[in-house]
Amino acid sequence: MARPRNIKSSFIKTPSPFFTFLPVSPFTSLLNKFPPLRIHMPYSSSRPRSYLFVISFSFSSLCLGAFGAQNHEPVVLSRSATMPLPAHPVSGNATAEEAEFWAQPDGEGYRPCLDFTIQYRKASAKISKEKQKFLVVVVLGGLNQQRKQIVDAVVIARILEAALIVPVLAVDQIWKDESEFSEIFDVDHFKRTLQADVRVVSSLPSTHLGSKPTINTQMPDNVSPLWIRTKFLKELNRGGVLILGGIYSKLTKKLPLDLQKHRCKVAFHALRFVSPIQELGNKFARRLWIKGPYIALHLRLEKDVWVRSGCLTGLGPEHDDIIRKIRETQPKLLNDRLNMTNTQRRLAGLCPLNTLQVARLIKALGAPRTAQVYRAGGEPFGGAQALQGLVEEFPNIVTEEMLAREGELLPYINRSSAMAALDYIVSLSSDVFLPSHGGNMGSAIQGHRAYVGHRKFVKPNHREMVRLFEDTSISEAEFRSIVKKMYRRYQGQPEKRTTKRSSRDVIAYLVPECMCRHGIRSLQRS
Repeated sequence: MARPRNIKSSFIKTPSPFFTFLPVSPFTSLLNKFPPLRIHMPYSSSRPRSYLFVISFSFSSLCLGAFGAQNHEPVVLSRSATMPLPAHPVSGNATAEEAEFWAQPDGEGYRPCLDFTIQYRKASAKISKEKQKFLVVVVLGGLNQQRKQIVDAVVIARILEAALIVPVLAVDQIWKDESEFSEIFDVDHFKRTLQADVRVVSSLPSTHLGSKPTINTQMPDNVSPLWIRTKFLKELNRGGVLILGGIYSKLTKKLPLDLQKHRCKVAFHALRFVSPIQELGNKFARRLWIKGPYIALHLRLEKDVWVRSGCLTGLGPEHDDIIRKIRETQPKLLNDRLNMTNTQRRLAGLCPLNTLQVARLIKALGAPRTAQVYRAGGEPFGGAQALQGLVEEFPNIVTEEMLAREGELLPYINRSSAMAALDYIVSLSSDVFLPSHGGNMGSAIQGHRAYVGHRKFVKPNHREMVRLFEDTSISEAEFRSIVKKMYRRYQGQPEKRTTKRSSRDVIAYLVPECMCRHGIRSLQRS
């Protein structure tokens, strides 16, 4: 989860004040479609807000050509995925229980397979050269929510056979990070990785600045490629520009095989962090790694998580009252199932595990008390009190701030997306990863760890764990035995996306679309 920032306004980051002097265009109407967003204008409070939105989609593509050549050499997929540090071999000094905890799951011979069909590759010849139709996508939320929308934006561009403008990272009221795409992700690598699938450009050409775009900021759930083409293609062909917002989790999970593979290609190959962030994250991971194996915990215990979940914090009436008042003043923040009580939510497995419960779970799985524990995520609501249950059982806890040496984090102060990216990198290299409450980072790390060799990933079964936590009739030994049996087959082993629920996301469950048993031959030629 990205860390919130303390700034007064939220806005769509603009590339340069130079572009402020461009005339008003129909793009400005998009501002009214995003009530939470505002344009930040530090040099003038009197100029109309509608004057500025065009700067995000301006002549910057022409300027890019003037100020620097771009490398168009194609990316070799078999070498382009972000790889973690190797998992540690189990120490000969470890007890049998500890050895079982640190052991990596059996990948069962599955390897990445992004072999697209001949029909897909034939269509790519035309789509990758598209210069008449352009898709602009505004993505909201924290880093990992934005990542998910960027993946879908590329797929939607492919469905519409349109060129994609580098996605706009909008800033909402919670995350408050003004970073541009190019400050978090390697834009050149993004373009080159996708150049055989979709044409990606930095901004609209001058020929399209005067056109009247189609704007859509609301989509129904579970939209199919047919729905997207039926809804947008006619107007896109006529006007040349389509602007989309509100695409989070709207695209169906039941996509054709080639588009599922395309999603994996974007998620695990095209989206690479910029070098300064990637290198610093690698340094942090190595500083932990050289001391031995480590666990990464993504603790989703921030204030907004409690507000949205509708659950009690477990920190006492004072903290619960703070959350209750926020919910009352901002009822739209609460997730669905509004008619459920806190008890019903907890028993249904909809509440985050607190740190005492997380500690008890990993202890039951065999984690030694001396284990290094990397804590990813924002500051928990309740501070030290909220962390007490974990610290008492596992005192060797570190964060990125503790791993950093003097000055290393200075470039990322008040940049929540960059800090979340560092969390992602360190978590990817951990020997064991566990999220306390699902979420976008949890699903992204789950899929990424599978893609690079099925690294150990423990996804808590909240409903079953609550039942066990609250059962006072069982001993601690019985609790451990039940937990080990419950998770024996759920520690990062290959899970087919279609086995139980077809609604599973291919980015988290890669088998059978993106991982196969026939090796990496097909990946190398994709």
